[in-house]
Amino acid sequence: MTGQVEASARQIMGAVLALPASDTRRLIAIAGPPAAGKTTVAKQLVALMNAGGHPTGFVPMDGFHMDNDQLDALGLRSRKGAPETFDLDGFAALVTRLKTQANVPVPLFDRVEDRTLPGAGQVTADQNHVVLEGNYLMFDEPGWRDLASHWDHAVFIEEPLQELEHRLIRRWLDHGLSAQEARARAEANDLPNARRVLANWLAY
Repeated sequence: MTGQVEASARQIMGAVLALPASDTRRLIAIAGPPAAGKTTVAKQLVALMNAGGHPTGFVPMDGFHMDNDQLDALGLRSRKGAPETFDLDGFAALVTRLKTQANVPVPLFDRVEDRTLPGAGQVTADQNHVVLEGNYLMFDEPGWRDLASHWDHAVFIEEPLQELEHRLIRRWLDHGLSAQEARARAEANDLPNARRVLANWLAY
């Protein structure tokens, strides 16, 4: 798996570095369903780009989860992670700032505390590439599809649904849930999100 991840990241880096010269910061989107391996590939790509002398920032979309209180008010807490549980307007505004501003604060998400940390990350002026990763960066639904116009390069990571199911259940098992609880959590939210992403993604 490690070798496959590095090979994928190197292939993406080659495509990015082959793009025509630009006066603006390059935005690279890594999209795909939950548990497809987006974060792993994105972080490997960032590491390779930086090691190769191409300063590169990292922006995970998870920093734009709505707060739990807001989700409770909307009746969406049980669907956390679905498209409608993200602050799409806030994320789109950040994407615009990444193209137009040198230093950009970035919110991050603390999975242990299950909350967003505003301004916990930073894209700096020297980082002329930024890798963004998230389930919905190439999502073909209203509002989300508009993001695609901002990407200089985009990659959709696809895995068979059966493999995603296995990984998602394993993820909950690793969090200490029983086999029955892990399957229930995956089937209630993660797998519906995965199916929705796989059925509605934009070819780039």
